[in-house]
Formats: sequence, C-alpha cells, structure tokens
Amino acid sequence: MSLLEEFRLLHPGWRDVIEIVIVAVVVYRVLVQFQRTRGVQILFGVLLLFAAYAVAWVLKLGMIVELLQLVFSYGALAAVVVFQPELRAALAHLGRTPMARFLPRLETTTAADEIAGAVERLRQARLGAIIVVERKVPLDDYVDSGSAMRARVSADLLVTIFTPHSPLHDGAVVIRRDQIVGAACILPLTQHTLNDRSLGTRHRAALGLADETDAIVIVVSEETGQISVAAQGRLWRDVSARYVRDRLAGSARDDGLEAPLPEAAV
Repeated sequence: MSLLEEFRLLHPGWRDVIEIVIVAVVVYRVLVQFQRTRGVQILFGVLLLFAAYAVAWVLKLGMIVELLQLVFSYGALAAVVVFQPELRAALAHLGRTPMARFLPRLETTTAADEIAGAVERLRQARLGAIIVVERKVPLDDYVDSGSAMRARVSADLLVTIFTPHSPLHDGAVVIRRDQIVGAACILPLTQHTLNDRSLGTRHRAALGLADETDAIVIVVSEETGQISVAAQGRLWRDVSARYVRDRLAGSARDDGLEAPLPEAAV
C-alpha cells in the first residue's frame, strides 16, 4: 500500500484541519518569540543533541545512547530553567488582550501632566531616567527590589530623584495610579538582540519589562536627551513630552513615529 493510499484511509475531517491550524499557529508564535533571543542558540543546541542521539542509535553506540537518554529524562525540567525568561515573556504576551487598550492609563490626568513635565525637564537637563507606570499587571516584585515609597506624583520629586548623586537615581521609579511606590527598582533586561548600539541599559530594561508586563515605561537618555516609550514589547524613540502625556492618558497616536523595536516582540 502506497503512502498516498494510507493517507486516504485516515479520512481527515474538519476537526483535524482545525487542530493542524492551531498547532501551526502555536509553533509559529513560539518561533517568533524565540527569534533574536539567546534561546535560539540553546534551541539549536537541543536539536544538535537529538541529532547526535539519532546517529548514535543508528551506529549502535550503546554508551552514548544511554548517556543521552539520561540527559533527555531530565530535559523537561532543564528546559523550564533554561528557557525561563522566554517562557515568562511568551506567557505575558499571551495574556495581553485587545481589551487592554481600553484600560485607563492613569486615574487622573494630573499625574500624566506631572510625569510629562518631569520628562521634559529631564530631557532639557540631559538627566538619565526610567519611569514605570503600572497598569493592570502588579509590579510588586520590582518595587520590592528597590526602595519603597509612598508619595504623590510630582514633577519636582521625579526630577529630584533622578538628579546625579541622589541615592535613588540609579534605577527605575514605579508609579501606581497617582502615587510613587518605589524608586531605585531593578528591572529585567530584554532577551531580544538589539542591533542599535545607541540603546543602553535603560532601554534594554524598559523593553524587558514591556515584554513581561503591560506597564508603560518612559526612558530619558542621558547621552542624547531623547525620550523613548516602551509598551507591549515595543519601543518608540525620540518622542515628545506631549506624546508621553497623551500616551498615559490613552489618547496618543503612533503615526509618524519611528518603527517599533524589536520586530520580534511585535
């Protein structure tokens, strides 16, 4: 019986077609998520191990087969540990829904005005800064990594925090509603490879948090004074303080802005 005749005996139905499409989409999204990350190199290493196992099995190299079987027996646990950053980013990306765009960015426009005012002053003074605005996903773990605060958002306070030699200037400020709840907070760096060398640690941290949460992260470059906004795994560069204010208020338009980076996170 030929392969074609065997396939005809399977009688694939509409459920099989749906399952094939779902699996194909899932595999595609996983590959897109791993694109341009260090996980790609690890994935190639895993495939190389499988290839070595197949060759050893064909050549009847018993000891190598036994060793590789031992490695594969703990493979699932090892994969969770090795691919933890990519898996966390993928689950966060999966949890994003189109309804997120209708969520309020800040409870008051006053807080958005204060943040925008602080960003403009920081830009003019060429003071590096990274400001995180919490939305639906809680950021308690990142707040705990820094110094807890409870102060009403104000432009003066934000500028003071990021003034050089301030004990809290090295790190991120986290804002919840209209309150500053943390300063000098440590953020995760993005796993994506960024080809633009002008993007420093602050931009990588902003993208890292935007990969994993729905927060809006504002970065002021110390070298160029440019303002950037990271959200939903994307980065908009060289924006204005007014754009920051509109973005926080939920009325910003991205028309005419530089293409978001990195492409793999889109």
